[in-house]
Amino acid sequence: MSSRVDTDEDSDNKGSMWDLDQKLDQPMDEEAGRLKNMYREKKFSALLLLRLSFQSLGVVYGDLGTSPLYVFYNTFPNGVKDQEDVIGALSLIIYSLTLVPLLKYVFVVLRANDNGQGGTFALYSLLCRHAKIKTIPNQHRTDEELTTYSRSTFHERSFASKTKRWLEEQESARSVILILVLVGTCMVIGDGILTPAISVLSAVGGIKVNQPRMSSGVVVLVAVVILVGFFSMQHYGTDKVSWLFAPIVLLWFLLIGSIGIFNIWKYGSGVLKAFSPVYIYRYFRKGGKEGWTSLGGIMLSITGTEALFADLAHFPVSAVQLAFTLVVFPCLLLAYSGQAAYLMSNLSHSQDVFYRSIPDRIYWPVFIVATLAAIVASQATITATFSIIKQALALGCFPRVKVVYTSKKFLGQIYVPDINWILMVLCIAVTAGFENQNQIGNAYGTAVVIVMLVTTFLMILIMILVWRCHWILVLIFTSLSLIVECTYFSSVLFKVDQGGWVPLAIAGAFLIIMSVWHYGTVKRYEFEMHSKVSMAWILGLGPSLGLVRVPGIGLVYTELASGVPHIFSHFITNLPAIHSVVVFVCVKYLPVYTVPEEERFLVKRIGPKNFHIFRCVARYGYKDLHKKDDDFERKLFESLFTFVRLESMMEGCSDSDEYSLYGQQIEHPRDGLMHNNGSTVSSNMDLTMSSIDSIVPVRSPHMNITVRSSGQTSSQTEVDELEFLNSCRDAGVVHILGNTVVRARRESRFYKKIAVDYIYAFLRKICRENSVIFNVPHESLLNVGQIFYV
Repeated sequence: MSSRVDTDEDSDNKGSMWDLDQKLDQPMDEEAGRLKNMYREKKFSALLLLRLSFQSLGVVYGDLGTSPLYVFYNTFPNGVKDQEDVIGALSLIIYSLTLVPLLKYVFVVLRANDNGQGGTFALYSLLCRHAKIKTIPNQHRTDEELTTYSRSTFHERSFASKTKRWLEEQESARSVILILVLVGTCMVIGDGILTPAISVLSAVGGIKVNQPRMSSGVVVLVAVVILVGFFSMQHYGTDKVSWLFAPIVLLWFLLIGSIGIFNIWKYGSGVLKAFSPVYIYRYFRKGGKEGWTSLGGIMLSITGTEALFADLAHFPVSAVQLAFTLVVFPCLLLAYSGQAAYLMSNLSHSQDVFYRSIPDRIYWPVFIVATLAAIVASQATITATFSIIKQALALGCFPRVKVVYTSKKFLGQIYVPDINWILMVLCIAVTAGFENQNQIGNAYGTAVVIVMLVTTFLMILIMILVWRCHWILVLIFTSLSLIVECTYFSSVLFKVDQGGWVPLAIAGAFLIIMSVWHYGTVKRYEFEMHSKVSMAWILGLGPSLGLVRVPGIGLVYTELASGVPHIFSHFITNLPAIHSVVVFVCVKYLPVYTVPEEERFLVKRIGPKNFHIFRCVARYGYKDLHKKDDDFERKLFESLFTFVRLESMMEGCSDSDEYSLYGQQIEHPRDGLMHNNGSTVSSNMDLTMSSIDSIVPVRSPHMNITVRSSGQTSSQTEVDELEFLNSCRDAGVVHILGNTVVRARRESRFYKKIAVDYIYAFLRKICRENSVIFNVPHESLLNVGQIFYV
């Protein structure tokens, strides 16, 4: 078992904090472990890389691949007047696919992943590790020693260092970054609503093409039935059906590529002139404002690009790049070129050009595959929505909701029941409420372009702080990205009143919820920080804390990683007794994707030994799952017992001039510990203490070790305390949680009173309690209420 030791700067007793490594009781799945190690080493055989590229098709590219169903319809909702307009639109599609998905995302943005994790919050977590911009400053310097807490170092006079200092000094800059992240998150949620609506409705629309007499209401009804069934199946998780996704999407790409080749051969290859950018200039010169506003439809050709980044979790970047360049990109170009070739010969068929361009013999097979591909595309977007909600929840930016893990192998495959049903209701409302796909397309385009703009702004900071790129490279990336995306953004603004208001309204509602919740979370943390109890007060109470010490262990949950929380003083001033052992438990989330099990717990003693007060900090990443109470409690006590053993060993060395617990590093021989009397303890133990500025591992065997110094024996003290802890544990464990109520002051402005007294209070009432999140049994739960005003 390995451990780490450190000092707590906020404590007066100068105790030591231990990061206790524990071995996993359950072995990792061999295949998952093998793939994880291979991902980390970035070494792939050609066969494995091809297999991973194939699998990534079903998870990453479903949304982007179904865009040919509706792009030309949304570009020319009123029909096409001239063949040259088709060439110009195709040219815009070709260069949009080249500049945004291919160059920007596949070859640049994907490299900005957080240890394989993608999405808006992954970028934000990278920035939080490289600059202190997190609004809840609950990180300890020991957190930076985590194996997953990777970050770059700056030269003092570098541009990156200056940018870092500016961001840390400017509170407004930190707030703007957080708002950008929240806006991007809300737009991804909007994508999760609009993607199933437009994809399924467009795919099902093929029935009406083959059966012209069928009414639009029947098509909408069929789409709604499919959506209800789709959302109802979410609780099974994608792991059980994901093996079907990749073959369906691969078949879909091969079909649309082949149909594209057929149409180019049948209707003429003149459409390939669109590869010349000259036709883009002609398109805008001739179309004027109408051509400019049609960009909102052309932009739908790159929808799903952000999901490409958000769904990166389980595939290496090289596999995703290979799948895009070999399969996705060429098939999409062929599909759009084939539709354009057909449309040039049938200018009046723009509303259903995809299905009309299919050869009659394969019409119904293509219809079935298109419907399945639309479902896969919806699944990818829903999964990305669930993941980003989980990340927002971990960083204190979303109300506490239930998160269910549907796969034992992959932490990224989760199910959020509350969000699922909200998405289903809104998706059905959008599908049934709009008159045609064009309005849904306008809404979809608005959400997509805003997410891309947010990613661009965050990528600028990533290139400066993380990659430390030359300012010329940053300027080139920024200029190219903003030129394309601002152009599209200006186009979708013309269609806000034609459906584009929907994602803005949805995002606005979620933004209010997330902003108010985050504000309340920050204020609660600030209250805990400012009202924490001093160690002098605790020491003044004496070993009994001025009360009766009853048998048992009290786990006091707090948001503080250091110091004694106010809830403790509030508790002991209102009750005449406290447990024989008190453990302050802090469960906190760090800006990393995961915290390894062996590095999860930090344990520290507060006050003298006879006080029997400890602190335990449990650290999680935004992808980690908080285990059930029995498992969490077991690991916590294992960490506590190991701390007592290692502390006793170090006390045995405390009389030595060579060893210092608080400031100096221990020098020890290669084969054992050398004491001041010249004796060596040969116990296969590598014990290393840390200085204030460094953390080094401490390793101990799985046996009771006696370390002697100056003839003193520490094993008896250790055994006595371990027996005492075990007897207290057998007597019972009580979980003490604070129920802090936030209220606005009387003199506060009306909007603050609405936000705090009504919105935040309502969210606290309907969201899950901390006792449910921590899986605390009701029979051992004790709530301590307190009110504070902001």
